[in-house]
Amino acid sequence: MIGIADKPESWWVSAVLRTIRAVALVFDIITFPIHLILQRPWRKRALSRRIKARVIQTTQNSITVQSVSSPSDLHLRLVRDGVTSMESMLRAAASRWAQRPCLGTRTVHGEEDEPQPNGRVFKKFNMGDYKWRSYVDVEKEARHFGAGLRELGCKPRENVVMFAETRAEWMIAAHGCFKQSIPVVTIYATLGDDAIAHGINETEVSTVITTFDLLPKFKKILAKTPRVETIIFMEDQLKTAERSGYKEGIRIIGYKDVLQKGAASKIEAVPPSPGDTAIVMYTSGSTGVPKGVVLSHRNMLATLKAFADAVPIRDGDLLMGFLPLAHVFELLAESLCIIGGVPIGYSTPLTMLDSSSKIMKGTKGDATILQPTCITTVPLIMDRISKGITDKVSRSGEFASAFFKWAYTYKQTWMRRGYDTPLLNKIMFSKVRALLGGRVRLMISGGAPLSPDTHAQVRICLCCDVIAGYGLTETTSCATVMCPLDRSTGRVGAPTAGTHVRLTDWHEGGYRVDNKPFPQGEIVIGGECVAEGYYKNPEKSKEEFIETEGRRWFRSGDIGELHHDGCIKIIDRKKDLVKLQAGEYVSLGKVEAELKTCPIVENICVYGDSTKTYTVALLVANPRNLADLAARLGLPETDFEQLCQNPVVEKAVLKELAEHARKCGLEKFEVPLAVKLVTEVWSPDMGLVTAAFKIKRKDIQERYKEDIKRMYAS
Repeated sequence: MIGIADKPESWWVSAVLRTIRAVALVFDIITFPIHLILQRPWRKRALSRRIKARVIQTTQNSITVQSVSSPSDLHLRLVRDGVTSMESMLRAAASRWAQRPCLGTRTVHGEEDEPQPNGRVFKKFNMGDYKWRSYVDVEKEARHFGAGLRELGCKPRENVVMFAETRAEWMIAAHGCFKQSIPVVTIYATLGDDAIAHGINETEVSTVITTFDLLPKFKKILAKTPRVETIIFMEDQLKTAERSGYKEGIRIIGYKDVLQKGAASKIEAVPPSPGDTAIVMYTSGSTGVPKGVVLSHRNMLATLKAFADAVPIRDGDLLMGFLPLAHVFELLAESLCIIGGVPIGYSTPLTMLDSSSKIMKGTKGDATILQPTCITTVPLIMDRISKGITDKVSRSGEFASAFFKWAYTYKQTWMRRGYDTPLLNKIMFSKVRALLGGRVRLMISGGAPLSPDTHAQVRICLCCDVIAGYGLTETTSCATVMCPLDRSTGRVGAPTAGTHVRLTDWHEGGYRVDNKPFPQGEIVIGGECVAEGYYKNPEKSKEEFIETEGRRWFRSGDIGELHHDGCIKIIDRKKDLVKLQAGEYVSLGKVEAELKTCPIVENICVYGDSTKTYTVALLVANPRNLADLAARLGLPETDFEQLCQNPVVEKAVLKELAEHARKCGLEKFEVPLAVKLVTEVWSPDMGLVTAAFKIKRKDIQERYKEDIKRMYAS
């Protein structure tokens, strides 16, 4: 079990566990024939091991693979219905699913004061049920919004910026733009003012679509964006927008007003062609200034078809959407739900769980009300779920903790053999499942590599399939997706249908396709999912995009390893590789991924100076676990900031990291020899992590450069 310390058990706990093990053994022997017949584990093992991609080309310095899977029924239906753009996708979905629920938003009845035990008062939401728009409603609303934009002066093939949080109106507004061949420029709601202004100015927009909460930001931003004339905002359920205090001459219009204009308009739709730009998606800039990636309708449909082949959809499925729709992975995962007839209920991190910060005591979070079967997520959120489980177990008393560890190991052992444990799921893991509504069967993780430990723990404790995928904004989030039947962890699956994945030698890092036991190299992705290039950046486009063999390719900068069944494992990243003074190469990303699974770590950035012989780390600690560590050291109780500044605590954290690194199999030279405990939690609005919660290495290093100097000096 990951992160739960091994403590010697009391004699009575050991005795009870021995009894439980004996009963379990008898139960296993009696029920084994039944499970063997019903579960057919040999079939699961065979499906997990089957070949998922084949080598189609080998040269001296490259190897290329493609999927062996056949198109799914949904993929074939998209082709049969002549769906060639996002606009025709929504029309086809509305025609097929008609009155079925499509997009759901939870009603907010009011905001109330809730006194806390410490005397403070927090604002909490009094929330009702979900209110649903049908497929026909969504298509009609998108049509009206698109016509309303035209009435306001927007023209086909002229950009409009979408700077908004994830909600139903985001998706509808985007489809309104698609109906009029208006490219949508997506900008993360968490970017800083300068990055927002950069995206608005570079794309030369005059109209911005935003939300009630983000509207006040424009009091400052408008001074830096002289071309902007109109701001459309999506209304709040409770509050009325204050429209004064903005630059003179700016039109500020409500979303519902745009719908009214469109409903009365005689302007016809202007359907886009496959080659037209659907989205200019600004990457979150983990390696510098955000770049606009130009994605055509052809790109979007290529990924949609690939996802349709890779992700199984079942009757009765329901998705809970909360990741940023400005992230291409979430946008296309939700688009797959739309074309597949899967309702999407929207949520936020502040209202998702019964324990979330905006949920009134005694009322239910979104997950409990919605009871989703599918969730898209990112590794950082998965890590938090995993650590939350571990933390709860470690605090649940000696017997409960020991029993959970036994149950976890028991289930893990049987799962490796191809079996499930239905009785144990009900007895032991149903409470964990209930946190997310109790019906989750599939979690799809993208945006960054998923730790094998987290992958295994979430799969076991939530009793659901967890599939990881790999892709970039530049490949419309498409490259590889794990097969749901694959029982391995630490890999990102085989190439999706229609995508070629090539590994090419990178000599500097020692990654070559003739390496044993597996070919290794830089991942280069080819296919219709590969973007048109970077917006107004021909030099960078020429550097990273290639046209060859009648196919468009993108150099990812990620290092992959090709396994015998055609699956890829991400093992490094070019930009993360540092050569230390003694000549050893350290993959900073790999070290961070391993150390993030340490209970004391909330987030971490490892830094290596090529003139030194060791690395150092900037670490965001878990407040509760840090306090526990201080208590074990016999230190007096104090606040989090003072603990972070205490050299004794710092030294103890370093020791914990070293011990954890040893368990993870890291080399001695990879383990940081100095650590700085930072008091701030890195969030996207600070500009230190991306919207997908990947660390922005350059920004973190710049912010803490004095601390890095001090660590090396000491």
